[in-house]
Amino acid sequence: MNHNSVFGKRSTHSVRHAGFGVLAAALAVTGITALAASGAASAAGVSGGPPGPASRGQLVSATPLRTLPTAAAVRSELTGDGFDASAVRYGVRSFRLVYRTVDSRGRPTTASGLMVLPADGARQLSVVSVTHGTETYRGDAPSMDPTGFEPAPAYTFASAGFAVSDPDYLGLGTGPGLQPYLDLPSETTAALDMLRAVRHYLVAHGVTARRDVLATGFSQGGPAALGLGRALQDGADPWFRIGALAPISGPYDLTGAEVPAIADGDLVRLNPDPRLGAKYSVLYAAFGLVGLNRVHHVYSSPAEVFKPPYAGTIETLLDGSHTSQQLIAGTPGQLSDLLTARGWAMLRHPAGALLAALKADSSACDWAPRVPVRLYLATADEQVVNANTWHCQAAFAARGARVAAVGLGTPDHAGSRHSGSNVAGTAQIVRWFAQLAS
Repeated sequence: MNHNSVFGKRSTHSVRHAGFGVLAAALAVTGITALAASGAASAAGVSGGPPGPASRGQLVSATPLRTLPTAAAVRSELTGDGFDASAVRYGVRSFRLVYRTVDSRGRPTTASGLMVLPADGARQLSVVSVTHGTETYRGDAPSMDPTGFEPAPAYTFASAGFAVSDPDYLGLGTGPGLQPYLDLPSETTAALDMLRAVRHYLVAHGVTARRDVLATGFSQGGPAALGLGRALQDGADPWFRIGALAPISGPYDLTGAEVPAIADGDLVRLNPDPRLGAKYSVLYAAFGLVGLNRVHHVYSSPAEVFKPPYAGTIETLLDGSHTSQQLIAGTPGQLSDLLTARGWAMLRHPAGALLAALKADSSACDWAPRVPVRLYLATADEQVVNANTWHCQAAFAARGARVAAVGLGTPDHAGSRHSGSNVAGTAQIVRWFAQLAS
């Protein structure tokens, strides 16, 4: 999303960045080939019936997107997007993959994602899984907008010599239906099946994917990366194994950290511009309640939790077809103007179906990794509060896993420490992953 400000501040150039959603960019903006079964490549999709269990991850199509043919071209791209380019060694090629997966209820569906490969002709590649921060508009998903903040981590890893798997998630990109926002199980399956699709593409082109996957993810993508790691450690795929995990600034603990921070005004107090913090609180509360309701039925009618006129418009604004600018313009500046008394009660004291949903989606750290794990965070993150990381680290420790928390200081990207953590974390992680893969 382009970056300028309705509060009178306008940036000197266009920038995209992600928050506990990528909505941060728009807030700063407004201020507040298909492969046939034989493996032959073309640009068209492959038709067919509903996938069976064995077809998860099967490629439906592979569409070339961009080629940055030289290391110099990648450096120019990353530098323009505010990312560190010192690890770049190769040019890159990017593709939109459409693949078979399952939805939040286990029914067959398709999803899309961004695959980026180094342009060095290597016949064996380690795979990095990158899971992205929140998007509300399907056109802002990594495979749909392959320039700027969103795909920059994928370019960073691919230009360092990795194959990159970057799923759009369900209901984004070209995937049908609505996004089940914050639904950890479906984020996990989308990431796992995207990995399989990447491997299908590589094998069809004579490239071997190494078995150990290196997984990272930012913001919403932090828990998704951990969910993928747990699935691979538990043997969810016969080929891939988890090799290391490096999530950045994730909302790992919705029940004990992130939802209380939104309800208690921490996002307002932590933001240098309280008006932006208040707007973030509105957007994240709205999308969280609407997204969770799609899977867990936490309310019967929007009017139960949202005040008029927003009760009549909020679900439509969050249907994936409305831009972030439209969402921002169509929502109030304060939580008190958005939520009914019941909505406030649900946010402050989750119970019933909402509490069960939040607990399920706060389970990303409830296991004991047997691989190296580093949790990256910025000091006083203004969107995903630091307690998320401390609680995740403690949950791992309670299960006997010693996990390092890596402080990134106060990095800034387009006025956001949260977004800055993605930039600073990616710069460190690409070097760590390169050491592990060597």
